[in-house]
Order: sequence, then structure tokens, then C-alpha cells
Amino acid sequence: MQEFGREERVGAEIHRELATLLRDEVRDPRIAGVTIQEVRVVRDLSHAKVFFTQMESSQAKATEAALNKAASFLRRRLAETMNLRTVPRLAFVYDKSIEAGMRLSSLIDSAIAKDEGHGD
Repeated sequence: MQEFGREERVGAEIHRELATLLRDEVRDPRIAGVTIQEVRVVRDLSHAKVFFTQMESSQAKATEAALNKAASFLRRRLAETMNLRTVPRLAFVYDKSIEAGMRLSSLIDSAIAKDEGHGD
């Protein structure tokens, strides 16, 4: 029984390293407050999609552009710290799942409150 494939292990390692790099080495103010949620690496380890969130969702597009601009720098730093033959190309994507979850939770709460108001 295989617990995790190689791409999951590499993704987890990239996740840890990127979080450290963003916290310690990137000085771009547009990237402040970014949280890496997940890293999905394709099977041949050539590309990685990095899902992130941030406190200011209104700045998501600018932050995504800044992260994608810094992707080559981050990839180079990952190559220095990770023991891989090739480091995957990074593509950053804003993760909307937290916002969607909060919206659904709000809808559920309002539906419950509405039902309690119509109680028999």
C-alpha cells in the first residue's frame, strides 16, 4: 500500500520551502500576508501549481501577478535548497475555496435563522 506518491512528497517539500522563502527572503510588499495553501505537482515533476490565500482578497490579482513575476527567483532558491534533478516550474493561483466556504457558511447560517424564525 503506497501512502503518498513522489509528486505529493515533492509538493509537500516545496510547500514548506516556499513558505519559508516568502517569509524570510521576499521583500515585495505586494506579497505580504500570503499563505501557501497547497502545492500540486504534476506526475513528471515538471510543473507545480501553487495555491495561495491572503488577508486582502481585493488585492488577489496584483499579488498573483507579483508571485508569478517572482517565480523564477523562487524556483532558483528552491533548486539551491532541495535535492532534485530539476525543480518544477511554479505557477501561482489565488485559492478562492476559503471565500466560497465562508459564503456557504453564511448562507447556511441565514437559512437556519430563517427556519428558527418560522418555528411552530
